[in-house]
Amino acid sequence: MYEYISGKIASATATQVVIDCGGVGYLIEVSLNTYAAVKEQESARLWVHEIVREDAYLLYGFATVEEREMFRLLLSVSGVGAATARIMLSSMTVSELASAISTQNIRAVQGVKGIGAKTAQRIILELKDKVVGGQLLSLADAQVPGQSGIPAFSQNKADAQAALVMLGFPKPAVEKVLRDIDPAISVEQMMKQAMQKL
Repeated sequence: MYEYISGKIASATATQVVIDCGGVGYLIEVSLNTYAAVKEQESARLWVHEIVREDAYLLYGFATVEEREMFRLLLSVSGVGAATARIMLSSMTVSELASAISTQNIRAVQGVKGIGAKTAQRIILELKDKVVGGQLLSLADAQVPGQSGIPAFSQNKADAQAALVMLGFPKPAVEKVLRDIDPAISVEQMMKQAMQKL
């Protein structure tokens, strides 16, 4: 599984970016917000989410880990696919979408093209416990150095979560348990503490 792809931007459009990494061109689907963040750059690092289907192997890339996490949360909602999630992240910033979910603003979510009332309600219902005060709970553990108040990704927690899910523990339960565990400890220590509570 890819975590990120970093390299020279060979081409960029509003929906796709090609990154040349070691002589290989990776075609990466992007949101409008990610395109805006990288279009003027010569090189970029995009955080990647892979989708493998029978007929396609797709890479979705994001300028920030926060945007990728929101994309993954949207995919966890019944009836929301990658195309819909990308449209949502092209229509709203992560903070705008997180704020709409945490305040249960159905009208704001429904304002995205293709999102009906039922889908908007389902998104809010299923994600409201994962977003508090406009911030993604899964990214609230660490801070970007020199940028107070901006959530950053806790790599150890992500690794621990992925390992526990692979071991068969349900993802929602794992996420809940890991919230209360110190993000500074090692992956192994996190897993041991989590397994005692699962």
